[in-house]
Amino acid sequence: MLTAIIQGIILAAGLILPLGVQNVFVFNQGVTQPKFYRALPVIVTAALCDTALIAFAVLGVSVILFAVPAVKTILFAAGIAFLLYMGFVTWRSKPNNSASRDEALSPRRQIAFAASVSLLNPHAILDTVGVIGTSSVSYHGQERLAFALACILVSWIWFFMLAIVGRQVGKLDKSGRFILVLNKCSAVIMWGTAVYLISLILRF
Repeated sequence: MLTAIIQGIILAAGLILPLGVQNVFVFNQGVTQPKFYRALPVIVTAALCDTALIAFAVLGVSVILFAVPAVKTILFAAGIAFLLYMGFVTWRSKPNNSASRDEALSPRRQIAFAASVSLLNPHAILDTVGVIGTSSVSYHGQERLAFALACILVSWIWFFMLAIVGRQVGKLDKSGRFILVLNKCSAVIMWGTAVYLISLILRF
């Protein structure tokens, strides 16, 4: 069982650490929200979405869904459209300062955007299915459960740490210049991911 837990931690960390749309959005909310607790909606939503994706991958549900061409095409199309839209919104967004904290995303919008960048990101889903789902096949019973829980735990810890670091950066950035640059970089990452997904569709 220890082997399953260690492998789950390593695989989950390897998948979640790279700078992606989901990570950038969580970090960005940690920076822009006036209080840390105001970023909890995005943290919990992102973690719950990852929990669901990991569970589906381990249970094999994701593989069945992706086996249906129509489902795959719809998911990719929705993901591309959303990433292009989010990139446009993020690029145009202005940094929040002490006089404009009320412009930070509301809990409802945090939840909606976090769920979208998590569940409408086919690239992330493919990684989850391809790595976590495939690796879980070698385990059975309690070992598979331990493997899945280890992956999920890493996800929850990572999102909390990401928002905490973002919060500290937000405190240090009084001018708002860092947030402005972060927004531009976030938009570029979203557009880049959308272009990558388009290239995947063209290969179908």
